[in-house]
Amino acid sequence: MIVPLVLVLAATPVQTYKIKNIYPHDSSAFTQGLVYRDGILYESTGLHGRSSVRRVTLETGSILSQTSLLPEFFGEGIAVFGDRIYQLTWTTGVGFIYDKKTLGLLQEFRYGIEGWGMTHDGKSLIVSDGSATLYYWDPKTLREVKRLLVTDGGTPVKNLNELEIVEGEIYANIWQQDRIARVSPETGKVLGWIDLKGLLSPKDRRGGEDVLNGIAYDPEKKRIFVTGKLWPKLYEIEIAGK
Repeated sequence: MIVPLVLVLAATPVQTYKIKNIYPHDSSAFTQGLVYRDGILYESTGLHGRSSVRRVTLETGSILSQTSLLPEFFGEGIAVFGDRIYQLTWTTGVGFIYDKKTLGLLQEFRYGIEGWGMTHDGKSLIVSDGSATLYYWDPKTLREVKRLLVTDGGTPVKNLNELEIVEGEIYANIWQQDRIARVSPETGKVLGWIDLKGLLSPKDRRGGEDVLNGIAYDPEKKRIFVTGKLWPKLYEIEIAGK
């Protein structure tokens, strides 16, 4: 009798969270990108006629300064790289580069994919387009240098959205899901899932568009911040097992 060999793959770990702090968040902000640097939150907001890039006070949610986009542009992800802010737009294939301090527009650039999320690893800009692929761009030439396919158990993970580098891993929101993928930048494999179900209470829900989207990391104090589109609150969370 021949007994077939069955290969059992270990399930990808799922982690939960603990709320450490809750901060006010502009409930009219359709959050598309979120970054924390040097005590300031940088936020990109979307929707036609309401898109912007802004500097925000974490503790109060107050807008320190803001640059609005023209109505034809739908703002998407941002990355703060050095003294510049890079911002994507959704379907127009046009991106913007701003001065980090003044939010003054320095440059426009063009690209051939949809713009969703953006972060950087200190060398390259990392961009998502709603597929399972992450695109690495040279920040000087804005040309693609490589691609990374994100998979979980061999299956591509689609709808990759807002991105953030956290302790060497790529954290990625999955559009319309209350979970974040922890992605290996070397292999593209999902190392674990962070389940954020129940983070926003039902009384704060406004409809189908107010989905989880927005991850920021404070590398000095090792704090993780998350929010969502049209959310009235921004949360500092602790990941179980981290």
